[in-house]
Amino acid sequence: MVSSEGLCGSQPPIAAPVTQYGVTKPISMAVPTAADIQRSRDLEKFLVQAGLYESKEEASKREEVLGQIQEIVTNWVKQLTRLRGYTDQMVEDAKALIFTFGSYRLGVHGPGSDIDALCVGPSYVSREEDFFFVLHNILAEREEVTELQPVPDAHVPVMRFKFNGIPIDLLYASISHLVVPHDLDISNISVLYNVDEPTVRSLNGCRVADQILKLVPNVEHFCTTLRCLKFWAKRRGVYSNVTGFLGGVNWALLVARICQLYPNAAPSMLVSRFFRVFTQWRWPNPVMLCAIDEDRLGFSVWDPRKNPRDRTHHMPIITPAYPCMNSSYNVSTSTLRVMMEQFQYGNNVCEKIELNKAKWSALFDPYLFFQSYTNYLQVDILAADADDLRSWKGWVESRLRQLTLMIERDTYGKMQCHPYPQDYVDASKPCAHCAFFMGLQRKHGEIVQEGQQFDIRGSIDEFRHSINMYMFWKPGMEIYVSHVRRKQLPAYVYPDGCKRSRNLHLTPEQPSYNMSRNNGVAYQAESGEKCLKRKKDPDGEDSEQSRLDKRRSPDRNQSVSPEIISCKLGSTCTGCSTSDLDEMNRFAEVNTSSNSSGISSCSHEDIGNESTAGSSEGSNVGDDNPSSSQSDSSDDLKSSVEDDHADQNKVFQDGLLKDLEPKTVVGVVLKSMNGVVDSESVQNPVIRLSLASTA
Repeated sequence: MVSSEGLCGSQPPIAAPVTQYGVTKPISMAVPTAADIQRSRDLEKFLVQAGLYESKEEASKREEVLGQIQEIVTNWVKQLTRLRGYTDQMVEDAKALIFTFGSYRLGVHGPGSDIDALCVGPSYVSREEDFFFVLHNILAEREEVTELQPVPDAHVPVMRFKFNGIPIDLLYASISHLVVPHDLDISNISVLYNVDEPTVRSLNGCRVADQILKLVPNVEHFCTTLRCLKFWAKRRGVYSNVTGFLGGVNWALLVARICQLYPNAAPSMLVSRFFRVFTQWRWPNPVMLCAIDEDRLGFSVWDPRKNPRDRTHHMPIITPAYPCMNSSYNVSTSTLRVMMEQFQYGNNVCEKIELNKAKWSALFDPYLFFQSYTNYLQVDILAADADDLRSWKGWVESRLRQLTLMIERDTYGKMQCHPYPQDYVDASKPCAHCAFFMGLQRKHGEIVQEGQQFDIRGSIDEFRHSINMYMFWKPGMEIYVSHVRRKQLPAYVYPDGCKRSRNLHLTPEQPSYNMSRNNGVAYQAESGEKCLKRKKDPDGEDSEQSRLDKRRSPDRNQSVSPEIISCKLGSTCTGCSTSDLDEMNRFAEVNTSSNSSGISSCSHEDIGNESTAGSSEGSNVGDDNPSSSQSDSSDDLKSSVEDDHADQNKVFQDGLLKDLEPKTVVGVVLKSMNGVVDSESVQNPVIRLSLASTA
């Protein structure tokens, strides 16, 4: 007899279950097409030509340096073990281990990048005395070590230095072992037993890096994509954790999540999907690579249900290792707005690349920060010498994010700041100098009265007092905060030392404003009609070009802002000449005299040009709305992302942040009397912002 199975034939094959990476199912399991593979090759070729890969010689040098540091810390621990009276056997067994994390551990470091390293020592070797004092002195005596800078009071205590020219960020963790095992598994939760919070934060860098590499489906594709996006973020001015953007671990976690959602995708596809997903992501829904571990050892984990502070985070990116933390707590509403604009820019370019309408080089066009705003805050940092400037600059830079938050708070969110993470150096100064800049603009959509002013004197005062808390202040360390308009930006912020002209297009949505002096007291925004009464040639185009030509070469003899609010700390800079400091203190007088004619009215260059893409090329990108070259369409993606949020964020707030796109000009008001700034305004800085309504 023939069995029923034979009569019915073989059973239909059962579909294999979809492998799930992370907290949700993948959005797409699509494999790359021939076109995707070719685009990935083109991308990797571009990254190589951009110099993002180190040579074999440099890689060998890094390994040699790590070996030497390993030898130094082992001898250091043996020395301390002997001094504390332990047995000869204990001295022989005593050791410290060096682990790497960050870009070096993930395999995405490039030429000249630093090495993030962690030294793990036994329980009797302390961080405060032994690491930051004894080991510091040992390193200071070695000729290979330069630029040694301990930062014991940082959120994650660190010792920075260069070893044979290679930058090292060295952390220390003392674990609850008398002898550190040579095969210590730092991913094991047992290393967290009986340690303090700073030690947990120090250990978490290595633990997070290990977890990322375990949670991505294809490490090679992850590394290529991350290398690409880190380079993109630096070119577009959104790579800096300290100033409120995203740092290396943040970008690694975002890229790892995209790799989980598209496990079979090639790097070119992953880059494109990165921008597509995160332009639609509804912050503050968190990005997570795995479920958050519950509280097991008593350490605080990120949980907005229990921790009120966690509810204030704007862009939560959660680390995958216990205790799970938000790695992007520095992000503010203003920096989130900037990053969302840049994500949209990247998405527009990638759509063109998939349609063969653009090349990869277009994605990495630099962000034109100094053509994106009308008004800026300039923070000048001076010190007696380069060593003092290094530590002083690090302190001030770590507080710039607070200045952004203070201004947002004191203006009730109506004024937005864009801190730019790059510092600029005026080589003509006789003392050590660098400067940071912030773009200022009114929040889009705010209805304000004509000429309404916002006094941010309190913000500047509070910032000055926080800077004054620096414990290691030395004579010569100075800081100056000034307002500077685009036309008066110092020449050293431009690569070739002179301002570049740009073609400007005034749209009906970007009305013109006249910034005029009001009895020598204030610059106030008036109605747009007066400014529109300029004489124009019949064709209009030649008139605009002639005005640009007249402004193309402004006087660059003064490398400082004519509108200064001096926030001076300490005594006179010993490395600066008297005339140089006098010049700094006379900024306000310059404002009311020689430069008055230069800012009596605003041109088309000064009005309505804060582009959402932040650069002149933004207007040429994203004109089309092409469909994806892959089977997973934008609509499917949007639905999948929403499902992703619904699955993993049932207990979290689910809402879309309002559009913060800039639209109008910001005027800056300087308090003065009879055209001369009074002494009180210099001692207690006054910056008032006059916001004109677009209604």
